[in-house]
Amino acid sequence: MKTLENSEGRVTVKGIVGGKGLLRRLFDMGIYPSQKIEVLTNRPQVVVKLGDTKIALSRGIAKKIVVEEDPVEQEEP
Repeated sequence: MKTLENSEGRVTVKGIVGGKGLLRRLFDMGIYPSQKIEVLTNRPQVVVKLGDTKIALSRGIAKKIVVEEDPVEQEEP
């Protein structure tokens, strides 16, 4: 299971493993299943870009966000 904590680049959120409080908090930030986000850094905290907004998440929260890496887009010649 790949989580946001150990991801790089563009990813799609597949699920969130947590209670109602965490789900509500992440939903309020715009992080929910099927949402595409970009991981900017993952040390010491995880910083993601969601549209024009950058959000810093603790590693503990990032561990609870299950993601799938998006395939690299091919450039046209």
